[in-house]
Amino acid sequence: MNATATHPTPPAPAGGFFTQLRRSTAFLPLVGLVAISVFMIVATDNFLSWGNLQNIALQSSINAIIAVGMTAAILTGGIDLSVGAVVALSGTLASGMMVQFGLPPMLAVPLGLAVGVVIGLFNGYCVAYLRMPPIIVTLATMGIARGIALIYTGGYPIDGLPDSFAFLGGGVLAGIKVPILIMLATYLVAYVLLNMAPFGRYVYAIGGNEEATRLSGVRVSRYKLLVYALSGLTAAIAGIVQAARVTSGQPGVGVGFELDAIAAVVMGGTSIAGGRGAIVGTLVGALLLGVLNNGLNMIGVSPYLQLIIKGGIVLLAIFISREAKR
Repeated sequence: MNATATHPTPPAPAGGFFTQLRRSTAFLPLVGLVAISVFMIVATDNFLSWGNLQNIALQSSINAIIAVGMTAAILTGGIDLSVGAVVALSGTLASGMMVQFGLPPMLAVPLGLAVGVVIGLFNGYCVAYLRMPPIIVTLATMGIARGIALIYTGGYPIDGLPDSFAFLGGGVLAGIKVPILIMLATYLVAYVLLNMAPFGRYVYAIGGNEEATRLSGVRVSRYKLLVYALSGLTAAIAGIVQAARVTSGQPGVGVGFELDAIAAVVMGGTSIAGGRGAIVGTLVGALLLGVLNNGLNMIGVSPYLQLIIKGGIVLLAIFISREAKR
């Protein structure tokens, strides 16, 4: 018996572009995004203005970046509740390195990103090698990361960040805000990883049937470790961008960000049970949330009623995802 397992690449789906799009998990979220956008165009005066569209993308960028790593975690059948706290810790640490120790942004930013990766690796090790439940592990690290951020800052924001760092949150390149470009670059890299690399194939396989994937020779624990490291990294990227946007390291920022990221992933068509979804759908889901927030504010809907509307849409998305899987 040959001990070396082979992993053939699945054949490309038949049909043209529109046929493949209709079969994609991102199709229904895209239809929803178009439908809600059309409604907002009719209901408001300047929804389609370039300034408003860029504002929607800018407001969606933080959640969309976090949702990249969350997508990978959910695809494996896991979850990461620590991302909001990682946003706070990475942003405050990078800010402190610049203000208190005088490090330039080119050195402080990698340190902030490294913190996210380390927390992600810790989460991944507990989940993959110690076989601990992801929801419990990441709930614990959420409290740990938040506590470290508060201790480090004393509960106060860190101000006085250099203008070169603020460029990451408010600068413009080719007429587009830098956070939007960072968001698009993050999704481009994630698309390559999940659709064109063995990493993505194994991530989907683990979520579909973890035991069968392990028996086929895939080092499941290693890929789970990498998935949570990716989630920590994308949360740290969001934390750096968030700190740059407000030109301040805020230890209290990020509360509830994990719920927004999960909502974007689920609304983008990814199955909460794992094994089925698309990173493009997650971007659509994040933009859908952004359009909802923007449009409901423009037409004067109460913030309290907005919570009910968005909660109902998330429940509808989960129901549709379950029916589509059946």
